Amino acid sequence: MNPSSSPIAEFEQAFAQWTGLKHAFAFWKGRVAFYTLLRALGAGPGDQVLLPGYTCVMNVNPIKYVGATPTYVDIDPDTFNMNPELLARTEAPRAKLLLAQHTYGNPCELDALEAEANRRGIPLIEDCCLALGSRYRGRLCGTRGRAAYWSFQWNKHMTTGLGGMLATNDSELATRIREIREREMQPPSGKLAGVLSAQRLTHTVGVYPRTTALITAVFRWLSKRGAIIGSNAPDDLDARMAPDFFLGMSAGQARTGLRKLSRLEDNIAHRRQMRTLYHDLLRESGWPMPNLPDHLEPVPVRVPVRVADKERALREGAQKLLEIGPWFESPLHPAETPLERYDYRPGQCPEAERAARETVNLPVHLRADRATAERTVRFLKTIGPPHRN
Repeated sequence: MNPSSSPIAEFEQAFAQWTGLKHAFAFWKGRVAFYTLLRALGAGPGDQVLLPGYTCVMNVNPIKYVGATPTYVDIDPDTFNMNPELLARTEAPRAKLLLAQHTYGNPCELDALEAEANRRGIPLIEDCCLALGSRYRGRLCGTRGRAAYWSFQWNKHMTTGLGGMLATNDSELATRIREIREREMQPPSGKLAGVLSAQRLTHTVGVYPRTTALITAVFRWLSKRGAIIGSNAPDDLDARMAPDFFLGMSAGQARTGLRKLSRLEDNIAHRRQMRTLYHDLLRESGWPMPNLPDHLEPVPVRVPVRVADKERALREGAQKLLEIGPWFESPLHPAETPLERYDYRPGQCPEAERAARETVNLPVHLRADRATAERTVRFLKTIGPPHRN
């Protein structure tokens, strides 16, 4: 069924207007948006989906849900994105689509990826869950491929609690998306929407850089016991779709999204400033930080930093009440992902595996400031960058 609440339609229209795309569709989660897109593109058993071997397993689950096979390509160590040269050498005779994931907010090399997608005769899809506002050669990420999707989960650029959006300029594709939603999508129950609303309030009131580690630990503990709505559920690592997976966005999520969208440009400017600040502070400390080419204009969801001892950085950082994130803990985050169940062979993407061992990420959200960055970098200096031969 279609979302019937006017805030949902209003949020879809406002988001489409912000991106400059013709059609936008809101969902309970970003992964639901990707699943719907796969269905609309006709992906199914026997098909391959090309994607980076450095991602969240929740991004792989929709591929498995439709019966397709994920085919992983290793990453560029500077951008953490799919390496176009390795993509060109990847055999995928049954490729159905190419997924360009803009990792940490760093734009992919879209010219090269689009050329390869065209060579294979498959559509380019943009995963913008970590890249709201990022630009490639001045053009907004999400507007280059045939379609794109975004996540509004708790730690994304703007959060509606959970939530996601799918957008496209392709009217034929939009019609297929609309038909699938009308046939199969269900609205979240009033109870589910109410619990999520209470969690949004708690998040707004209680989450700051110094409280994040504690709040996250409590959140995960409660989520595993079913007391709250978690981003992930225990059966999310089974590669099987839960009966209540295909849900639409709630009116409360949409109203929150509209408020956040109205302030998004200030959010984007702050994140860019924080990224520059972290990079400057780290380089002053002698940290080897990558220099991205000028045509990549990231708006980071978090700032990735490679460290000599990731486990120590996370453990001691939490003790010092620093907001240091662990992802991606695995080529298919989280660490407990059963890789073989998701068609990943250890050693398949060595750069991704090295990044998972070395990389932490730092906060750039609106409650992070210069003091946050200076305190975090002072601590990271006690850990140091990775040792290279």
